Amino acid sequence: MKTARLSAFLLVAGLLSACAGPNVVEAPVNLGNFKMGHNIVVADNPQKVPISREADPKDWDDSLTAAIQTRLGRYDGDKFYNLGVSVDAYALAPPGIPLVISPKSVVVVTATVWDDETGKKLNDKGEQFTVFEGLDGETMIGSGLTRTAEQQMEKLSFNAAKRIERWLSDHPEWFALPAKPVEVVASTK
Repeated sequence: MKTARLSAFLLVAGLLSACAGPNVVEAPVNLGNFKMGHNIVVADNPQKVPISREADPKDWDDSLTAAIQTRLGRYDGDKFYNLGVSVDAYALAPPGIPLVISPKSVVVVTATVWDDETGKKLNDKGEQFTVFEGLDGETMIGSGLTRTAEQQMEKLSFNAAKRIERWLSDHPEWFALPAKPVEVVASTK
């Protein structure tokens, strides 16, 4: 009976890991006249959750800068916008006991956007995001067992850049596009 359960588990884990591909960058969303200007990432003193693996702030800076450039550097609008992102906190999952103690990795970042031409900040207050690795065949049993700290940072940076892109798309008025319509919730009274 134990062998059958173990075999079933390994089969499911194998299938899930086969479905988990590399970081895939989808087609760009409509960001109007957006063109990446300065891509500034600051990871001077991020808070590390006590259970986390160690990570050099310079590695966070490099990883997140590269992910943002890959994600947002592909837009070819006619107006430059500058992006400032700080790495506020992180937890890189250490190895644990599979399926019992399988911590997940997370990063907390804050983003701000400036109009390069006017030097005006577009969001009054930095927008903070808590970003997780996501669930796939490797993270199901705990990414601390299946990924190095560098691989976890790369995945978190990819997901953070994707989340920042989605946030930018939620504000089309910043990029000379019509504002998104306000959703009206019908009353049930």
